[in-house]
Amino acid sequence: MDKVSADSTWIIIGVMCLLMLSLLLNSVLLLSKFAGMGMGKGKGMCLGGEKEMMTCPAVKEEVQVSSSSNGSSTTTTVVSLDSIINLDHGDPTMYEAFWRKMGDKSTLVIPGWQLMSYFSDIGNFCWFLEPELGSEIRRLHKLVGNADTEDRYIVVGTGSTQLFQAALYALSPPDATEPINVVSASPYYSSYPSITDFLKSSLYKWAGDANSYSKEGPYIELVTSPNNPDGYTRQSVVNRRGGLLIHDLAYHWPQYTPITSVANHDLMLFTVSKSTGHAGTRIGWALVKDKEVAKRMTKFIELNTIGVSKDSQLRAAKILKAVSDTCEIKVDQADNFFEFGRREMSKRWELLREAVKQSGMFSLPEFTSDTCNHSGKITEPHPAFAWLKCEGEIEDCESFLRGHNILTRNGKHFGMDSKYVRVSMLDREATFNQFVKRLSNMHS
Repeated sequence: MDKVSADSTWIIIGVMCLLMLSLLLNSVLLLSKFAGMGMGKGKGMCLGGEKEMMTCPAVKEEVQVSSSSNGSSTTTTVVSLDSIINLDHGDPTMYEAFWRKMGDKSTLVIPGWQLMSYFSDIGNFCWFLEPELGSEIRRLHKLVGNADTEDRYIVVGTGSTQLFQAALYALSPPDATEPINVVSASPYYSSYPSITDFLKSSLYKWAGDANSYSKEGPYIELVTSPNNPDGYTRQSVVNRRGGLLIHDLAYHWPQYTPITSVANHDLMLFTVSKSTGHAGTRIGWALVKDKEVAKRMTKFIELNTIGVSKDSQLRAAKILKAVSDTCEIKVDQADNFFEFGRREMSKRWELLREAVKQSGMFSLPEFTSDTCNHSGKITEPHPAFAWLKCEGEIEDCESFLRGHNILTRNGKHFGMDSKYVRVSMLDREATFNQFVKRLSNMHS
């Protein structure tokens, strides 16, 4: 009996050891899963380093089945007090609320057998431009009054980034002995330097701040208006003989700035990312006065990507048509796209200014009101980004906000010092509200 009792005891001990080992392994797996999902707090799992932090989700999203008649799903954004709020990128998810209400008016169904050819319009030198998209681009600009499309050639691209590269290629002298200089007045869009120099081209090179540019000879100046990151209306600053201009007008729409005149520049860039919020569609367009420049831009895109996605172009055309319809047809103000955007941006800027005032640690640019020719209303600019400055002894505003789980973009990337950061104003409502709440609670 003693031997049996001893054997039973060892069996029980063995089983208990196995159970403890199993619990330990499960705990390790759970911890690894949560760490990979970025569910840590403060400077724990998710904030292990700058690279890890940049890939952490800003908030938790829950997909729920909608009770709407079309059976679509909706996304619920859950923001906790310790969530990482990523406002580094200008991801325009603010517009989801409007487009969800639009339903079938912005829905596109493409049968599998359609749009299989490379070619869209062989009679047009921009042979990959879908005629429907070209028509809707002209229609929208005419209704809004923000850009002249008469006697202009339309070149479509995979976002305005590809069009920017195509414009640099088209404007650069092909037989020059050295690359043409590319400049922009600081604070300039943070990606201009890296995009310009990415291919280490012999045609063009980044030459820095246009405000201090003094070299002789040809140059290309990039003019972003309203400006990214500070929101001010811009004009060229170098203004010397031999200069070529690219006007980036991604934010020249009524929800961001009062439209006071019709833009009439030689080369203008636009994108659906910021005009309608459809960043994932990856469609931009250029309005080009000179036919040869437009042809060279088309050639660049032809060699770069053999055209532009037809599916994306037709979706963009459907979206632009829906926007124009809300402007052209007498509808309730709540259904007018630009009125929705203007109202939402106005509210967000009001909340942000109040939070900055309560905190006393920051400052923001001030803007002047003007009459918008599109709406007929007197309004002030409500930029897509806030150019936030840390006042007092804080020298690195990005690092300071990162310590509060808020991700922004450092002013040094825009040709300025680190007391400035760029903050996206276009995230979902729950994320933005948590941001301003957290900002208002910061005190020196």
